[in-house]
Amino acid sequence: MSDKIFAPLGPGPSRRELLSRCWNGIGSLAFAAMAAPGLGEAAEAPKNLFAPKPPHFAPKAKGCIFMYMSGGVSQVDTFDYKPTLKKMAGKRMPILPGVSGQIEALLKANNQVLASPFEFAQFGQSGRHINKLFEQLGPCADDLAFLYGVKVDSNSHGATTMHVNTGSIFLGNPSVGSWVLYGLGTENQNVPGYIVLQDPRGGPMNGAAVWQSGYLPASYQGTALRSSGTPILDLESAPGVSRNEARKELDLLRWLNEQHAAKEKGADDLEARIASYELAFRMQTEAMDLVNVDKEPAHIRKLYGLDDPIAAPFGRQCLMARRLVESGVRFVLLIHGYENGIQSWDQHNQLGEFLSQRVREVDRPVAGLLKDLKQRGMMNDTLVSWTSEMGRTPFAQGNGDIVKLGRNHNQYGMVSWMAGGGIKGGATVGQTDEFGLKGIGESLRVRDFHATVLHSLGLNDAALTYLHQGRYKRLTDTGGTVLKDILA
Repeated sequence: MSDKIFAPLGPGPSRRELLSRCWNGIGSLAFAAMAAPGLGEAAEAPKNLFAPKPPHFAPKAKGCIFMYMSGGVSQVDTFDYKPTLKKMAGKRMPILPGVSGQIEALLKANNQVLASPFEFAQFGQSGRHINKLFEQLGPCADDLAFLYGVKVDSNSHGATTMHVNTGSIFLGNPSVGSWVLYGLGTENQNVPGYIVLQDPRGGPMNGAAVWQSGYLPASYQGTALRSSGTPILDLESAPGVSRNEARKELDLLRWLNEQHAAKEKGADDLEARIASYELAFRMQTEAMDLVNVDKEPAHIRKLYGLDDPIAAPFGRQCLMARRLVESGVRFVLLIHGYENGIQSWDQHNQLGEFLSQRVREVDRPVAGLLKDLKQRGMMNDTLVSWTSEMGRTPFAQGNGDIVKLGRNHNQYGMVSWMAGGGIKGGATVGQTDEFGLKGIGESLRVRDFHATVLHSLGLNDAALTYLHQGRYKRLTDTGGTVLKDILA
């Protein structure tokens, strides 16, 4: 070996100098790790789960407004005209085949056919029969494609609310909006891609589970905005905190969360937390403006019914939904009705009074939304859907004065409709029997409704999958059929 290897190094630093240099070096490294690329600047963003993704095929719609009428809308009193009910009013309801469970038991009981307390009229070139109380929505009939006799998999509110909103009667599955956000991302990175606007009176049955992300990453759950005031509590920085200071605080908080996330592999709630903080910071510049419907011209606010105290709450939701999809939000869930009971579409009694109130609350807002989308050139690339969680029975529930009578749950006869992106206005799919109890022939299923929503947005329901517990799962888990008869 060469003696040079063992050549003396010469006098080195003193012990004091060595400790000083090491200490400063370690401190500098720690600060660099925390500050990179600078606490006062935007640090490198974590993986953007909301970045726009290519669809499976060319979409018709860029965004969706999904209207959910909580409680179970009576189809035979709104959109499914059945003159047989008037002819047989007061007579025993005949036993019809093809039903089971509670409906089968109710048919075997001594239940009387209940005529609708409402008048129907035909609207548009399609001649659609619609309850005359829909004074504003009725004339929009030729823009709507109807699905008659949609069957849900239960006869109870809790299960069917989940079925319509998540594709399953069981808790723990992703909502429709979560699947859409997972599949497509969103165009506007400054506001959530999936927003929920619920009834100011309260939430639906099952609450936040209706817009959950289930087994998908937590970042894909819906963001519920408040009906008044600041859309999200604590969205704005504390008084006296500048935007630059808030950015520094957020960078440090993110660094701490990322260190924790690195130790907890697979904890997507930590990733969701990091993403939500970043999104909240960006929202401060745009969200407050988006939800401020007072900036709209007076004639637009009137179009949505904001001048009417009864229509104004849902009108505000519909107008906000238009502003959101116009800004690039991918999916907006509108919920009307508080759980079930007299403030929802759950009319077990006093059908004439309570259903009239609900129609009055939504007629102008929904029609205003459709008209506004058309005049802005947004109808072709915005899908609007209307659904509930079930239909109602054609026979009466309760005894005594007809004014006090209502209708029971009916899992076989729900009516839904769609309009806008990729949908053929005036079209029809499905048909119910002469009583409106159930579909004729092969029943339409909720999964068919969902498959059609996804198709309009450029997503193949069979290809939109997520590996969960060793199996690739999807929204239409048991197979959906796109309803081509209502496609443009």
